[in-house]
Amino acid sequence: MKNLYSYLVGLALLAGGLLSNFCAQAQVFGSPTTATPTTIVPDTTERREVVVSPAAKKQKAAADSAKRTEHMFRAFGFKGIRLTRPGKAAMLALVLPGAGQIYNHRYWKLPLVYGALGGVIYGEYFYQTHYSDFAYAYNEVTAGRKQLLDPGFKSGANLVRSVDALNSGVIFYRGYRDIFYLYIGLAYGLQIVDALVDAHLQDFDVSDDLSLHWEPKMMAVPGQTSFLPTTPGVMFALRVK
Repeated sequence: MKNLYSYLVGLALLAGGLLSNFCAQAQVFGSPTTATPTTIVPDTTERREVVVSPAAKKQKAAADSAKRTEHMFRAFGFKGIRLTRPGKAAMLALVLPGAGQIYNHRYWKLPLVYGALGGVIYGEYFYQTHYSDFAYAYNEVTAGRKQLLDPGFKSGANLVRSVDALNSGVIFYRGYRDIFYLYIGLAYGLQIVDALVDAHLQDFDVSDDLSLHWEPKMMAVPGQTSFLPTTPGVMFALRVK
């Protein structure tokens, strides 16, 4: 009798477990009518594809001085050479110093161009003249045709009292003459570069509304004590157009 009672209790527990498992499955996998429908929110963001017309592209290219082409050396039926505006400015400066600045309408730069070129050319003439005079005096004295302190010598060579001093003068003035050849080339090249860069920057925005702004600001310092949590500094803001 006792075994029968234990058997019935076990059977009841098994039936209760199966019934609870069935209820749980019915709750999870219910019918489609009881499930909450998913709401799909449409994307309301307006998307437009920017279309640039050929006329707008042509106008933009014409506004860019680096892309605008012009003719140079056009005469007697010859169509000339097609050059961009910077290329034409550089070519004019190469042919005639200062012509590139005139083409860019930067007339105030002409005194700087001609002053620099005139200064280095004068320096070259000065050292070349003294070198020639000392070399002449040295050759004449070493050949025995003339004596030291000859009044016919120029550029101070008539005051030199030894052949070694004449030779030192030749070396000194020849060295500075060669250096001024380099100065002439440098001044000539700089005015070409100036005309080229100036032509590139013809349409550069130099208005008061600059893209870089700065302002003083108290900035936090990591690891600083609570007594002085900030320190004076400068904040920069760069706006990309």
